[in-house]
Amino acid sequence: AAQRPRPASRSRSIDADSEFAVGETPRKVSTTTVSTHSIQSLGVTERRMMERSAPHSGAPDRTVSLETTTGPVVVGLARAAVLVVDMQNDFCATGGMFHRAGIDISAVRDAIAPTGRVLSAAREAGMLVIYLKMGYRADLSDLGPPGSPNRERHLNVFSVGSEVAAPDGRPSRILIRDTWNTEVLDELKPQPGDLELYKSRFSGFYGTELDSLLRSRGINWLIVTGVSTSVCVESTIRDAMFRDYSCILLSDCSAEPLGGDLPRTNHEASL
Repeated sequence: AAQRPRPASRSRSIDADSEFAVGETPRKVSTTTVSTHSIQSLGVTERRMMERSAPHSGAPDRTVSLETTTGPVVVGLARAAVLVVDMQNDFCATGGMFHRAGIDISAVRDAIAPTGRVLSAAREAGMLVIYLKMGYRADLSDLGPPGSPNRERHLNVFSVGSEVAAPDGRPSRILIRDTWNTEVLDELKPQPGDLELYKSRFSGFYGTELDSLLRSRGINWLIVTGVSTSVCVESTIRDAMFRDYSCILLSDCSAEPLGGDLPRTNHEASL
């Protein structure tokens, strides 16, 4: 059957050392990609915001201008937060789930340094930093019912729940909460004032308090980093748009370990 054409998406891509991925307005969100350099320059391009305030945010009441692939974007720092999606040992570290499965994590490792620079700049600007971590309860009760796609994929492909040893010898389990496997990478450890949320599906909004936390702080812009670009990062961004958030994706602070041998990688396709 013929389908109506979808509205054109005004997507943009940039590097953390160059540009952002952004939505147009809180109601009509498209994604823009930017680089780390833009974020590191927060203090250079800021100006006072007029007639807007976010009483629950720690960020100063000012704006920052960012150059994106589709043009300049102005973001109010008091209404913006940085999301760090799944930058945890299972996806990004030697000995983690991806590494054990024989998946090349070099692209993910390349995203660590620029992400660290962004987080430092964001904290200095008083912005909220939220870490999303993929992790299941020890009894796997939140993995999904028998036969469900989420449960079957994670059990059969990635052996979620299996007992393993962490690199330092500690007992651990694949993608299980409060183990080495689901800890944030040492290079990007949360700092005082940052928030950490576990999620049990690809989207950071599914079954979590993320939406209520953001709304309670008056936040409507999300600067997104993390892995994997085409799975948890993209799922979270799409879900954010459904909830009327504008999103900025930092292209060099996100990565996709799968599809690297394709003519166009999964990472590039998502951007």
